[in-house]
Amino acid sequence: MSDQIRVLVVDDSPLVRKVITDILESDPQIKVVGTADNGEAAIEMAEKLDPDVITLDIEMPVLDGLTALQRIIATNPKPVIMMSVFTQDGAEETFKALEYGAVDFVTKPTSMLSLTVNEIGEQLRSKVKSVYKSNVGTSKTSGRGKSAKEAAASKVKEITGRKGPSSKIVGIGTSTGGPAALMKVFAYLPTGFPSSILVVQHMPEGFTRAFAERLDTMSNLRVKEAEDMDPITPGCGYVAPGDSHITVEEKNDKRFIRVSKGDKVSGHRPSIDVLFNSMATTTGKDSVAVIMTGMGKDGADGIVRIKEAGGRTIAQNEETSIVYGMNRVAVEKGGIHDIVPLSEIAKKIVEYI
Repeated sequence: MSDQIRVLVVDDSPLVRKVITDILESDPQIKVVGTADNGEAAIEMAEKLDPDVITLDIEMPVLDGLTALQRIIATNPKPVIMMSVFTQDGAEETFKALEYGAVDFVTKPTSMLSLTVNEIGEQLRSKVKSVYKSNVGTSKTSGRGKSAKEAAASKVKEITGRKGPSSKIVGIGTSTGGPAALMKVFAYLPTGFPSSILVVQHMPEGFTRAFAERLDTMSNLRVKEAEDMDPITPGCGYVAPGDSHITVEEKNDKRFIRVSKGDKVSGHRPSIDVLFNSMATTTGKDSVAVIMTGMGKDGADGIVRIKEAGGRTIAQNEETSIVYGMNRVAVEKGGIHDIVPLSEIAKKIVEYI
């Protein structure tokens, strides 16, 4: 097939390379055009083969995946999906990769059991197909070698917020391409941000705590993984735990977060629609909802409900989205007040607060 998506698979394990190749080529739309066992070889093959997408391991001999990624993004930008492991160190390295320009990540099979491989395979094939036409040049964080917070320092000074806490609550929903985009949004939020932010990012269980910690280090807000019955406090951010929904509840004029398992909604747990629907019901006109890059339509129905309830709604524009999917559907449904580039989302949030 001439229109197949051409993928370069990079991993130092011959077995993992074989498993990933088989996973990808089980879809007739995908063709593995080459494999590499270290970062140096990956750079050479990326230049020679010009693949549409690269899957890239982090720990490798000769040249590690993070260094290879930075060189690929700098010289021959491609959509890169990192293959990550379920460890604290693995999570930290993964978020560095996303900051350096990788578009997404998938957890590596911890065993060759068919169930594990099948679950990961579905994710990987879906992500390869969703990112292969993405514009990696516009969405990576600025300033290689600098943190997003340092890169955004001058931008933060331009944003002025109101004095004192706000009764408004901000909800943000993201999927593919979201982690790097969220790092930028949080880095751009000013000191003394007067509201609370609740985040649903489609991300596996085991990574959300580390992701919240990373947002905390680069933000002027205090950010944590949400826990059941957390009070919703101005100046704080809360990230939905992997494989759990979050909702807003109000009792005795106080708002707090509920964390629950529940069924998948819009194909996801956590689901953006679950958060946005609860905000439409509970916080109504005090809601500011943001829908960003990601495949599918999760959050589109919920953000329409927030707009109908009198809240304000923002969508990331197509040009800066890795995948213009969820935000596109939200726009088409008439649920959006403002469509803005990634670099302007924080400023727009502050205007509405």
